[in-house]
Amino acid sequence: MGTVTAADPHPSFLADKDAKVFVAGHRGLVGSAVLRRLLALGFTSVVVRTHAELDLTRQADVEAFLAAERPRYVVLAAAKVGGIHANSTFPADFIAANLQIQTNVVDAALRCGSVRKLLFLGSSCIYPKFAPQPITEGALLSGPLEPTNEWYAVAKIAGIKMCQAYRIQHGLDAVSAMPTNLYGPHDNFHPENSHVLPALIRRFHEAKATNAPEVVVWGSGSPLREFLHVDDLADAVIFLMDQYSGLEHVNVGSGSEVTIKELAELVKEVVGFQGKLVWDSSKPDGTPRKLMDSSKIQGMGWKPKIALKEGLVETYKWYVENVVSDEK
Repeated sequence: MGTVTAADPHPSFLADKDAKVFVAGHRGLVGSAVLRRLLALGFTSVVVRTHAELDLTRQADVEAFLAAERPRYVVLAAAKVGGIHANSTFPADFIAANLQIQTNVVDAALRCGSVRKLLFLGSSCIYPKFAPQPITEGALLSGPLEPTNEWYAVAKIAGIKMCQAYRIQHGLDAVSAMPTNLYGPHDNFHPENSHVLPALIRRFHEAKATNAPEVVVWGSGSPLREFLHVDDLADAVIFLMDQYSGLEHVNVGSGSEVTIKELAELVKEVVGFQGKLVWDSSKPDGTPRKLMDSSKIQGMGWKPKIALKEGLVETYKWYVENVVSDEK
């Protein structure tokens, strides 16, 4: 890869490290990991803007920004995200903001005339609630969505279809990646609005800090979940930018599952909580299993590198140094 021939006048992404790369959403869990990876690889012209500097829901502002900056590559990691409560309470915000962000960035990337490749990041919630396991890319639009996050999911599905439509009609090299459950530095550790893994880290840490005798966790602990460290996803994003130009979206997962019970025991061990772990089986378990089939990207040569325990140790260290210290 990386050699330029007469038939292919463009260098590969990894051989084009002086090119301007716009990372949209660089302060989030995914965007910050992509930014770290690009800088570590030696990319010299990575462009970022905070929400205060550039509101991606404003079409004219996005068009003016991309016309002025003229990036060669775009990674679209910006999105309005939240848990079940936020999705249920603010459905209009979730569908409108995400549709606006995607539409504005993809369309302006085409209009500015400089973008050679764009990668759009979605979510595993695009798949039907009862999709066969493991979930293949072909399961998209094959059944009803999970009602608690359908507003976000519909927007993300529209993003995939928009990338496909712009490829078919305009020749824009726009690809889409759908990651599984992510964790790592810059995750959301909010007491009410966080996902299961950061929520467990916070609860065990607070129990340890207050010498609480026990931590109660909802459900039976039997559901299976797949987790991928966000640095592995960032590695996959670079891989796809370099190696993939297909029409179909690509699943990105670890390929390994863990029960919620095993996860809670592992977090308890990593945090160093000495008390008891109690399961409240009167509370709901949620979906029994949610595993992505990532054989497509693995068949291309990408594989995750970070084991769950290793990733949890690093994530807990980041939480203590950045979240706990800020809350004091």
